Amino acid sequence: MPPKKIAIVTSSTRSPRLNPTITRYIYETLNKDPEIPTRKIIPHISSNTNTDPIPIPETDIPDTDPRHITLSIIDLKSQNLPLYDEPIIPATLPASNPAPHYKKPHTRAWSTVIQEYDAFIFVTPQYNWSVPASLKNALDYLFHEWKGKPAGIVTYGSRGGVKAADHLRGILTGLRMRVVPTSVGLPVKFTGVPVGTLSEEEEEVFIDERDLEGWKEAGVEGMLRNLGMEIVCELDKN
Repeated sequence: MPPKKIAIVTSSTRSPRLNPTITRYIYETLNKDPEIPTRKIIPHISSNTNTDPIPIPETDIPDTDPRHITLSIIDLKSQNLPLYDEPIIPATLPASNPAPHYKKPHTRAWSTVIQEYDAFIFVTPQYNWSVPASLKNALDYLFHEWKGKPAGIVTYGSRGGVKAADHLRGILTGLRMRVVPTSVGLPVKFTGVPVGTLSEEEEEVFIDERDLEGWKEAGVEGMLRNLGMEIVCELDKN
């Protein structure tokens, strides 16, 4: 039996953006946790988001230990999903393998990506008390690929993104996902996003040390570990 696979989803697609940096922070926090049964390998994670998805950890030695959890990052920006245009209602398709039954090639590709994973952690900013349209759009394309899988929520914003977490929990529950109790909100008070960049490549945004220190004082890393262990416990039920 192969290890269970958890995808950490970068949900914002605008440029520049803080989301990929926060996603990497969450990945590194979970992967270093001695209580979470991952292979403790933390490679350099490129800020280039063209890889689809980014496999983490990378190793030449295949991991076949069913006790292990492997973590990966999926960036919605690299999926290039158009505004929902699938004529097929996802819930009406065969649950065992819906991918071949979609009409649009991008939907079939997205379905194949999501079927590879056993659980998800959605990392999202708060936009006007809700989640970005890019995340809602990506979720709406599918149904059976999400159904029954554990899900965790991490939000960020000037006050931590609590309203977005509430909204997202309702959406994921509607998709019949098993949303774990712990959700984590990261207040972003000092980190700024550069504006007006003319570079063709996305500019990496670094988290201000004052925000990192604030998260540490608030026990954010402990909450993230709780979230991770709740997902692991849900996966153990399968």
